Amino acid sequence: MILSMTGYGKATLTYKEKKINVEIKSLNSKTLDLSVRIAPLYREKEMEIRQLISQKLERGKIDFSLWIDKESHVDATPINARLVEDYYMQLKKIAADVGIPEPQDWFASLLRLPEVTTKTEIEELADEEWATAQEAIRMAIDHLMDFRQQEGEALEKKFNEKIDNIASLLHSLTPYEESRVPKIKERLIEGLKQIPAIDYDKGRLEQELIYFIEKLDISEERQRLSNHLDYFRQTMQEDGRGVGKKLGFIAQEMGREINTTGSKSNQAEMQNIVVMMKDELEQIKEQVLNVL
Repeated sequence: MILSMTGYGKATLTYKEKKINVEIKSLNSKTLDLSVRIAPLYREKEMEIRQLISQKLERGKIDFSLWIDKESHVDATPINARLVEDYYMQLKKIAADVGIPEPQDWFASLLRLPEVTTKTEIEELADEEWATAQEAIRMAIDHLMDFRQQEGEALEKKFNEKIDNIASLLHSLTPYEESRVPKIKERLIEGLKQIPAIDYDKGRLEQELIYFIEKLDISEERQRLSNHLDYFRQTMQEDGRGVGKKLGFIAQEMGREINTTGSKSNQAEMQNIVVMMKDELEQIKEQVLNVL
């Protein structure tokens, strides 16, 4: 069963007043290209997060995001009441000593002073919270893998359809191939008849004709292409990693046989069939880039 490199996974778990959100997106890439965006509290765990991802997602352009949603009362920055009171007393004394009027809006003035609304505590990542975050990461990865499998099933169906089309086109070459020898012989003899007063050795003509036909023979290319089609199908059923690269190599070999067949085909009908095979193969090559 093949897997696509395209995928999406998301998971959300709750820890106390927090919602831990994890999102992973994946596109095709020759190697693992991992980009992470992590909430500040979890940055110390970046290497562990990368290991969790790379263990499951060995190829693809991966975008990973981890962020936290908190309850509104948790986000509110506390006001330092003692500091506000101290500022208030100092300002009243200064106003009285200097003889200037006190501010009409005390709160607006006091809340602008330094350290009044500054968070001084440092939040630390608890082991229980990190365990919850790890579980969310694994869940998001599993969802992405499920997505990849569904996309892989769609790709496999598409590949089988294209392989069937190429096999059918390859089979349609048979009647043209069988009729080529008598047609070529007839054309050569007719050409010789157009030359007046010429006598030719029929035995030598047969020898030259055999040599000419051997150069145009496509039976080996047809057999090799048929073998490549079967091998492509077999490879799609493999569970091992790197199936996408292997399918890419097989598609290249298929292209070589189709191109050689085209160069040996001296009939317009055969050339048309070869062009159609190339079109089917090109669609396979495009989609193979998405296979893991």
